[in-house]
Amino acid sequence: MAFIHDEFLLNNEPARRLYHEYAAGEPILDYHNHLPPAEIAENRQFANLGEIWLEGDHYKWRAMRANGEPEEVITGNAGAKDKYLAWVRTVPHTLCNPLYHWTHLELKRHFGIDTLLSGDTAEEIWETANEKLAQPELSVHGVLEQFDVRALCTTDDPTESLEYHVAIGALGVRTKVYPTFRPDKAWGVDQPELFNTWGDKLAAAADGDTS
Repeated sequence: MAFIHDEFLLNNEPARRLYHEYAAGEPILDYHNHLPPAEIAENRQFANLGEIWLEGDHYKWRAMRANGEPEEVITGNAGAKDKYLAWVRTVPHTLCNPLYHWTHLELKRHFGIDTLLSGDTAEEIWETANEKLAQPELSVHGVLEQFDVRALCTTDDPTESLEYHVAIGALGVRTKVYPTFRPDKAWGVDQPELFNTWGDKLAAAADGDTS
């Protein structure tokens, strides 16, 4: 049996019945994520697994650092494939971590790939997934439609203009995209230069004095 299958994590009959008869057909209402609103507004079409998996996933970055990968292939200037291969080297060490399950769920659901990701399978998976990423159903809008995402809430600093949320609203896409208030940088008083720069941006966004 493949690692990811129809009964994955459903270890008893009540779980299987509740999921398949009730939960599986429900739409997604996502109250917290890190999706960049610009990519939704522009309906980004990702070119490869390195882009879609590793450009902004801080959970993967943390695992890669723990695995001893250099920052160059995590958030640095290395190419997308080099970053992908760094993730490939990390994946076997995430066994029993949700990252291992998420990685293979994504390969199965989006690309129809049952093969476990490893150094031996990396090239084949890279080629197969990248070919499918070029299809419209795997654009940002395509994925949101495919998984029936009715609403999602992005994570937004209060200095942001929300111009992309306005643009998304004008597109008429079915998924409703809402901003949320995430003033993490307000806690950065231990870094006065960065904190003061952020305060200036906040004042400009609010068109008022925030001191």
